Amino acid sequence: MSEFRFKRFSVRNELSSMKVNTDGVLLGAAVTLEPVPLSVLDIGSGTGTIALMLAQRLEGRCRIDAVEIDAPSAAEATENFAASPWAGSLSLHHCALQEYMPESEYDLIVTNPPYYDASLKNPDDRKAAARHSDSLSFDEIALFAQEHLGSAGRLAMVLPSDSLNVLLRTVRSRSLYPYRLLSVRTTARKAPRRVIAEFSRSRRETLQEELCIMEEGRYTDRYIALLKDFYLNF
Repeated sequence: MSEFRFKRFSVRNELSSMKVNTDGVLLGAAVTLEPVPLSVLDIGSGTGTIALMLAQRLEGRCRIDAVEIDAPSAAEATENFAASPWAGSLSLHHCALQEYMPESEYDLIVTNPPYYDASLKNPDDRKAAARHSDSLSFDEIALFAQEHLGSAGRLAMVLPSDSLNVLLRTVRSRSLYPYRLLSVRTTARKAPRRVIAEFSRSRRETLQEELCIMEEGRYTDRYIALLKDFYLNF
């Protein structure tokens, strides 16, 4: 059985179309949780890793829903939720986001969305759906957030840096505005390859931050501090 062990929970990711990955882990560890959300939605949950990380950070003090369209991934995420210390706070909904109708608004919506637009599709249809944005576009995510975020709610996404301008134009068309952009570099000499983008309904000065993962062949102190509550080797 394929299993990824964190300090306080384990993630089975044998069947999921997308395995535990750095993008999702960074989003789960770095997304702003002030003010503390009482309701969270994880879109495209996969193995449930992001939802589980948020449950740990919030100590199960909020309701966390997760939406996953892929049946094997949804089943695996459900098992991962049930085996965690926060099973009572986590719920998995096996459906497309376009079909999901929540009963109430969310304080926080997070997603590690599909982002390959023009690349050749993976012959594995499940992996293609997980990776290609024609299965779930930025605009569909932004529209859902516009309709289902509370008045002070926030949308947070992790995506390739070269997709950021497209995302910014899209979310602005849905009356959502950036308030934090965290650019992620592998090393100081390389251009940022990922960005964690957070949005709200309010126009404000955007907080610009940067995270470097490696320095002189070692993980940086900031990266270790960000993930020390999760990774076994930190």
